[in-house]
Amino acid sequence: MLPLQMLYFEDLSVGMTEMLKKTIDSSDVVGFAAVTGDRNPIHLSEHFAAKTPFGTRIAHGLYTASLISAVLGTRLPGPGAVYISQTLNFRAPVKIGDTVAVSVEVAELIPEKSRARLACRCSVEGEIVLDGEAMALDAVRAAGAPPEGMIDPDALEGEEL
Repeated sequence: MLPLQMLYFEDLSVGMTEMLKKTIDSSDVVGFAAVTGDRNPIHLSEHFAAKTPFGTRIAHGLYTASLISAVLGTRLPGPGAVYISQTLNFRAPVKIGDTVAVSVEVAELIPEKSRARLACRCSVEGEIVLDGEAMALDAVRAAGAPPEGMIDPDALEGEEL
């Protein structure tokens, strides 16, 4: 679990990076299928998956992408940030037991909108399995309080997810 880190827009700089590593368990994939309703047997049935080009079960692509959301929501920019958009390029499968390294880097800051463009990459053993860009709206310290509907970061201090 990543500890929470609140960064205001003013705290961000191009090149800042946060990372997360997660080993994909069968229970993660089964749970994602239950939550989303995506019961494609390539994710759930070893017998079915063995007959595919992958030869074994693979994680849902959007499960891997959701690990990017974990970084955005907890570390960079962190609590209070709002996901505006995300592009995703699925490059290779993620198999049960793989350890996914997620990297999110500030690529551009757009001060007039308090937005950050973030380069996102997921890799397994150095091979990029997913990449893309995210746009996030971040809280502004100068405003004095989080925008309406955003979490008060002071209320989260010291919490872990």
